[in-house]
Amino acid sequence: MRSSGLKQPNVTRSAKAKQPAARHSATSSLPWKLVSTSHRHTDRLGQAIGRALRGGETIALYGPLGAGKTALVRGIAQGLGASPTAISSPTFVVIHEYYQGRLPLAHVDLYRIRSHRELESTGLIEYFSGQTVTAIEWADKGLGALPQDRIEIALNHRAPRSRTIQLSPTGPKSDEVLALARMQYSKTSKVHQASPRRPLNREKTTRS
Repeated sequence: MRSSGLKQPNVTRSAKAKQPAARHSATSSLPWKLVSTSHRHTDRLGQAIGRALRGGETIALYGPLGAGKTALVRGIAQGLGASPTAISSPTFVVIHEYYQGRLPLAHVDLYRIRSHRELESTGLIEYFSGQTVTAIEWADKGLGALPQDRIEIALNHRAPRSRTIQLSPTGPKSDEVLALARMQYSKTSKVHQASPRRPLNREKTTRS
């Protein structure tokens, strides 16, 4: 809750204890930059985002062909509890809806949109209310229609098998979700780093 600027002489200790958490939240609005070196890394990032979503968020995805936008949406679907194998690029249908997870997911592809009239005809704006999570590929073609508070994710080629990914919140709700997703991703990264490698199964052979 924002301060009104008035003096508050009767501030309790519990209120003071909450102040450091507020300062921490302010720093989470900075862009989150990382490098994905495999589909597995991109999938793990998507799952972390999916687990952090609360319902009603819009995820705007930017990047060239083959940058990993659809792969990231598959991970988000898995983080929501849906099957990632059901997710495919909706280029020809524009919008695919999935209801298998804990939250409904609308997967949108604006690649073929050429005008504002075509954008309106998709009914995209109707998905921005309620609990539906809306993940939009080629979101730059619909910027004028997107909610002000959204998660923006830019993916770009770095090498044949690696991608740079930058995640940015544009409002308080997306800021909180990304902060939680970052913690989730950090935890899973530590688990993968700590997990021991399986020993090689070497079978003994005897000479005949």
